[in-house]
Parts: sequence; C-alpha cells; structure tokens
Amino acid sequence: MTKSGLFLTFEGIDGSGKSSQARMLAEHLRGQGRDVVLTREPGGSPGAEEIRSLVLEGDPDRWSAETEILLFTAARRDHLERTIEPALADGKVVICDRFADSTRMYQGLSRGDLRGVVDQLHSLMIRREPDLTLLIDMDPEIGLSRAKGRQGTEERFEDFGLDLQQQMRAGFLALADEFSDRFRVIDGNRDMDSVAQDVTDIVLQALR
Repeated sequence: MTKSGLFLTFEGIDGSGKSSQARMLAEHLRGQGRDVVLTREPGGSPGAEEIRSLVLEGDPDRWSAETEILLFTAARRDHLERTIEPALADGKVVICDRFADSTRMYQGLSRGDLRGVVDQLHSLMIRREPDLTLLIDMDPEIGLSRAKGRQGTEERFEDFGLDLQQQMRAGFLALADEFSDRFRVIDGNRDMDSVAQDVTDIVLQALR
C-alpha cells in the first residue's frame, strides 16, 4: 500500500465480470465514506479515451502487436499523469479496470513473445505497479460467450477467438504466481454476489 492512497486493479479475461465487480466495490467503499476513483484502461483520461477507440474497435489485424504496445503505453502514461497519481496523492482509493498486467498478456503474449518489450517500456515510462491486483478467474468459453453477448463495438480482442482467451487465462494465472505479493485470485465461475463478497473481504483487509 502506498503512503497516500490505495491503487487497486482488476484483471481477467474478457467476460470475466471484473468490470461489474470493480463498480460494485467502488459503490461499497463509497457507502463506507471512502473517497474512491473508479477508472479503466485503456482510458481513464480524455487523451487515453481517444486512444481506447483506436485499439478496441475495428478489424483484429488493424494494428501490429508492436504498434499496440506503443499505443497502450501512451494511453497508460496519460492516465497515470492525469488521473491515477493525483488521486493517490490526495489519499483516495483508485480502482482501475485493467492496467499493465493486461498489456503483459494481450500484447506481450498474444501474437508472439513480446513480454520483454512490454516490460522495458513499462520500466521506462510507467514505473508503477498496483498495490493490490484482483484476478477474476473465469472459464474462457463462458467468458467469451458473455463478452460476445454484450454486442458492443469494442470487440476487437474477442474477435481473435477462444484460443486467445484460453492463452490469456493461463497467462494471467502465471502472472499471479510471478507477482504473488500483490495478486489475489478469485473464482469468477460463481454468482456475482459471492464473487463480490470475496472481493470486499480482500480489499477491506488491505485497507486495514
């Protein structure tokens, strides 16, 4: 935990329910009187939201993995400067739907072994990890059917198919082992309220 606020991230494959859990947690903490900033990646600042539409919409082959890494890093840097760091300096709880771990997975592993490039850019331009990361672990087949069922416009990564989601699930679990000091893995294959109870218990313990 930082000296000022708490920087908390949610990670997981598409359709894992992490966005809903992030919203529910923010509402719960606000109900306790805590000052909470709920944000997301890519996005979370005006400039980063513009980049979001570039990377999440359109044909799956719109960008190379290398170009994507640069776009996501640019969005993250702006988000960090304009939203995350000011909120933490004010002692707020920052809840972020995806952060650098998603780039380590989606761009670092999905189309070749580019994890080293992701880590180099992260250490050069971001230089911050979350205090706590909640990984909502989900069966990839269920997650993908949920994600496609939303019928939104931001489905570029879902359009890569089930193989990518299976690869991402294995990768996220490996990341949880690699960064075991900050990762907590929660079984997302349950009803929303049961998952939310586990999330709340973990976060309140961290805040204490």
